[in-house]
Amino acid sequence: MGRTGCTIDGSLDDSKFNQPIPWIGLYVAAASAACAIAMAIDTLHGLRYKKIWFPSKFFSLNATSLTLLAVATKLSVDLNTSMPQRQDQLAKLSSTVFICTVMANFMPSLGNMESKELLANLVALGIFAITVIVNICIQLGTGVIYVFWREYAVTMAVMIILLALMISSALTIPMTKSYFDLKYKKKHKLAVKECNDKSNRCPSQKASHRLKEDLTKYWIMAHTCNPQFVMARIATCSASGAFCLLSTATLAEAMIHCFFMPWDFKFCAGDSDYKWSTTLILIIQTVAIAVGTVAPASRWFATINFRCPKRAHKACKKKFKLEKYWTLKLKQLKECPLESRLYSRFCRKLAHNLKGKVLDLCIWMQIGVVFLSKQVRFISLFFIIRFLISYRSFSNMIRRLNTSNSMSLYDSELESQPNPMQDLGRFVMHLEGEEEFIHMMTTKNCDATGHWIRMGQKQQPKHAIQLLEKLKSSKEFEGVIKFDSDLVHSLDSEEPPNCWALPVVTLTSIAVALPKVDRDLVKQLINSVHEALKYINFIEDNLDAKKDLINVRKAAEVLWVGVDLHYKWMDVDLHQLSLQDKCPKVIFEELAEKAKQRFKEFKEKDPIAALRENASKWPTNLLVANSMYRICQTLVLSSDSGEWECGKTAFEKLSAMITEIAGACFTNLHHAISEQCHQSAIEEREDRVRNAILLLGKTEKILEILEQQPLPSSNPEHLLYIDHWRMLSKRKDLLECNSSSTKTDTASSNSPDLYLTID
Repeated sequence: MGRTGCTIDGSLDDSKFNQPIPWIGLYVAAASAACAIAMAIDTLHGLRYKKIWFPSKFFSLNATSLTLLAVATKLSVDLNTSMPQRQDQLAKLSSTVFICTVMANFMPSLGNMESKELLANLVALGIFAITVIVNICIQLGTGVIYVFWREYAVTMAVMIILLALMISSALTIPMTKSYFDLKYKKKHKLAVKECNDKSNRCPSQKASHRLKEDLTKYWIMAHTCNPQFVMARIATCSASGAFCLLSTATLAEAMIHCFFMPWDFKFCAGDSDYKWSTTLILIIQTVAIAVGTVAPASRWFATINFRCPKRAHKACKKKFKLEKYWTLKLKQLKECPLESRLYSRFCRKLAHNLKGKVLDLCIWMQIGVVFLSKQVRFISLFFIIRFLISYRSFSNMIRRLNTSNSMSLYDSELESQPNPMQDLGRFVMHLEGEEEFIHMMTTKNCDATGHWIRMGQKQQPKHAIQLLEKLKSSKEFEGVIKFDSDLVHSLDSEEPPNCWALPVVTLTSIAVALPKVDRDLVKQLINSVHEALKYINFIEDNLDAKKDLINVRKAAEVLWVGVDLHYKWMDVDLHQLSLQDKCPKVIFEELAEKAKQRFKEFKEKDPIAALRENASKWPTNLLVANSMYRICQTLVLSSDSGEWECGKTAFEKLSAMITEIAGACFTNLHHAISEQCHQSAIEEREDRVRNAILLLGKTEKILEILEQQPLPSSNPEHLLYIDHWRMLSKRKDLLECNSSSTKTDTASSNSPDLYLTID
């Protein structure tokens, strides 16, 4: 009886070894498809947001993408599987070209990495690329690859050049980041100063239009110092696009030659162990290469375009200038002493001299790579001069048509202002040798803010706007004062602070519990509050600088999930409560009692919680219960005057109160949008400013409604928090009351005395 895996005569049974290989080929095709989809999403993202430099948002250099690439290019490193037929040999070549395409797509993502991450990823990619090249050379020698040797030579050369370009680009990243960080801080201070200076503003200009001007400055700064955009502009990245095009053209030439001139090749008979899967791999990788070439080629073309702002054959001269940032990092490393302390003076001297020689070699190699990149850019220009001139003429015509046909309300009103926007060229962040870039940004990209605002206008919150329309009939945001009375004491000795969201959510949960209210009105209120809370949370995220209200805001978020999804306040079924035939006052009393019970239960479970030094640090359950108790008791006090006669009337009053609190919070939108642009790392600045501009477009109608409402203070700093707002309103009411009483006393003292004589 033979052993497992052996034949009767004792030899190894390898008849089934190759059976899974077609399924392995399917796995390779799936990995290639995943890479293709990620590159396609990046391309679509760039087109949608008009980023012709195509940032690497979804497909960047990291462990995941490298693993996918290693799987997708298995055919390139397969040393001993026979690949006899035409599609087999083409699939091997496409896998090699696919590596070049992916490397070119990785280039912008280097800008977002820190030094250690950058080094680790580049070392991993370098090991992978060298392994692939060595394996291809072995296959060329053993005959596994027996055609397309010229194409392989070109592709491997491109792969080595792309790796050198990536390393060269990586050496500039620490320097450019620190340079732009310092420059951004200076420009940002200047922009903030100009934005706060009201003397150069038009008095009739709306606050929204002034905010758009400010956001335009922040956008120009954040966009032009975006690390990926900086990486996409430099010479090495644009050259990578040209080499990516070369590798794609090499594959295209091989496929055309192979399919349309088959007599030039002699392919072998027989089947590959991969069988049908090689055709699938070839198709998917060809599509992936075509899709992946769009972004690098666009970067290459865009860089040439902005480098030569005028007619190409007149403006661009053949010159070579090495900017300082290319070799500054290497020179700094050369000047740094060795960290390891060697005992022998001779060894220290030898190590120091050796380090200097190695870094001198690296500096000369860096100069050579930069020179090659700039020559590629210069040579490329001669191939696209005519196309470049035609492209600019067509782009200018389309831009004029779009400007005349789709001018927004912001743009039309800004044009009618007597004071035009200041020169934005001062806020363009550029490297040495990028003087032409300033002209391009100020002439061709200055409408980016208007573009994002128009995108935001298409996503306006209709339910929140419908809710805030009721503000037109309200009086000075009275709900901010009325929802909570000083006559009602907290459930504990200390009173926790309020945030904007918690009273809105608590009042909504009370409104849901009211009887005899149309359920459609309840659903409409919940939809409106749901949309309003997005902007309330945005405002509090940006304006809660000390983060004192994090726990209170978290309590509001936890409470809203139950109200929105299940019509529940904690474990109390609000919908079931609304079915009971009770007057609103009884509902308020029941909810207040339940809140008191829950507070007591939670406090008994966690007796230390309510004893914390700051009431804002209470657990969310205690904060929610305390808020419900205070608001319900306040409503009970006001219901004694007969204001809450039936469920419908009570619902309307609660809706008005919710509207006034949300509206008071939204008066801080301008401040929050500006603050969004100030707090961010260099990698996040552009996204934060873009989100702020989109938000300005989304809230255009809301801001128009709020501009008509009177405020308790002209200083926006006094209205950031709901507790500050309440304090100001109470102080204002007290002053008005004292003023009116003083006038009454004065009138009484000045009135003539009346005497009655009785005979």
